[in-house]
Amino acid sequence: MEGKEEDVRLGANKFNERQPLGTAAQTQDKDYKEPPPAPLFEPSELTSWSFYRAGIAEFVATFLFLYITVLTVMGVSKSPTKCSTVGIQGIAWAFGGMIFALVYCTAGISGGHINPAVTFGLFLARKLSLTRALYYMVMQCLGAICGAGVVKGFEGSQYNVLGGGANSVNHGYTKGSGLGAEIIGTFVLVYTVFSATDAKRSARDSHVPILAPLPIGFAVFLVHLATIPITGTGINPARSLGAAIIYNKDHAWDDHWIFWVGPFIGAALAALYHVVVIRAIPFKSK
Repeated sequence: MEGKEEDVRLGANKFNERQPLGTAAQTQDKDYKEPPPAPLFEPSELTSWSFYRAGIAEFVATFLFLYITVLTVMGVSKSPTKCSTVGIQGIAWAFGGMIFALVYCTAGISGGHINPAVTFGLFLARKLSLTRALYYMVMQCLGAICGAGVVKGFEGSQYNVLGGGANSVNHGYTKGSGLGAEIIGTFVLVYTVFSATDAKRSARDSHVPILAPLPIGFAVFLVHLATIPITGTGINPARSLGAAIIYNKDHAWDDHWIFWVGPFIGAALAALYHVVVIRAIPFKSK
């Protein structure tokens, strides 16, 4: 009880998510009520410890995400024969599995975004303020850079030889193909996030928020299986930025814009589809 009182005294529970993700979305009230849209700016968040705690959680989660996934990519790349490694399937499992674990761990603290594209989509749907969205994106990018940096420290000179896990459009594919793959892949991910964490479904089925990390992680896994041969799979601008900065070779930057523009377009389309088509919020009577 003392810990709970301390959190309240520090304001840790004063500014809750308008529509929390994961386990934080569970509600005891079965009579669903549409959550109010988050304000565009909420300066009072800046005085709340829960705001900074959420950003730290996003930093740590993205750090761990890059560390595990890029290290897995390095392990596959360094082997002369793919049969002796986990292969593309193993890389896809590393990405999907880490998202599953990290969303589960951080959902009750920050919402478990771990991806600027997810944060952007939720912001467009008015699930969080611009203040929080920008803060999350900065912390996600910093965490990704640090995670990739630790991998480079472990791999040493081999890091640059093996490509550093950086995203680029692979040979045989055009930039347009790469952009399309990133748009559709991110749409799948963000659409799954919206569906798995929908407050209306949570009000009807108590198991939905507990299971939310599973379909989100599985969506990441499937998208990686499909698009690793095309772009190495970005669908996460922080992941692409962290690897590109630490690797820092020309070909990692040549196509880097694709891994920002594509995911942001995909996230925007998923938000639009969920809000306008699935939930029909603009057409509901006030």
